[in-house]
Amino acid sequence: MTKRYSGGDAGGQGAQPDRPGVANMTPQPTIPVVRAITIADLKSVLAAGWSDFRRAPSFGLFFGGVYAAGGIALLIAMVFLKSAYLAYPLAIGFPLLGPFIAVGLYEISRRLEQGEPLTWSGVLGVIWQQRKRELSWMTFVVLFVFMIWLYQVRLLLALFLGFRAFSSLDTFMTMLFTTSDGLMFLIVGHIVGAVLALVLFALTVISCPLLLDRNNDFITAMIASVRSVTTSPVPMLGWGIVVTLALILAAIPFFLGLLIVLPVLGHATWHLYRRAIEPLPAEIPVAGGS
Repeated sequence: MTKRYSGGDAGGQGAQPDRPGVANMTPQPTIPVVRAITIADLKSVLAAGWSDFRRAPSFGLFFGGVYAAGGIALLIAMVFLKSAYLAYPLAIGFPLLGPFIAVGLYEISRRLEQGEPLTWSGVLGVIWQQRKRELSWMTFVVLFVFMIWLYQVRLLLALFLGFRAFSSLDTFMTMLFTTSDGLMFLIVGHIVGAVLALVLFALTVISCPLLLDRNNDFITAMIASVRSVTTSPVPMLGWGIVVTLALILAAIPFFLGLLIVLPVLGHATWHLYRRAIEPLPAEIPVAGGS
């Protein structure tokens, strides 16, 4: 039997379907109904993500390119500011921003699903209009966790490696992998980083596409996202591992793999949201209807 949770009326009554870009509607507090998903669903959403990318490759390559360019710019900035020691943890932590960056990809999948036209002005306009909606608050959540990620790196560096100056990234990497202090920094750093990544994943995996699609407030969306993880812990954690490993591996060739990987995962996340959250009554086809 499918497990369902609702923080409001049965079936999610009270939450109204929203049109992305409509900013003057009062956010609904009703928690969406969560459905259990399976490992088979993960395979299906990945296939759907690949299908959406093939149907709109120029859009996918654009958003993947923006994400990749952002990663490259951050690494160049670290080198320019003589903070090369942050390049490795930054490259590992950068995928944490993926769910928010993929908002445009969610909109593309939504339009493909609804049979709406795909235009650059329409898609980019929806992204711009999110600044007036609840999704904009998720920016603070994502960036807050990312800043904690960077601060814990600096703290662990001070604890395990002291306040040493590293002249280059090569020197820093040699210190990490050839000394006991460096290895302990890696072990503890990855454990702390994994906890932060899990928290952010649970808060955003469903909430970002949900806020684009509906008029819920961001707190309600995060609650629904966490419940989706606790309702289907194995499939959802499996999805988190797949996304994290795919983004890290795609970033290795100077972030260029993100041109393909990010859009596919972004589209797939939209389809995961559609499977994990029960549709609103207005979205459910009525037998015999027009």
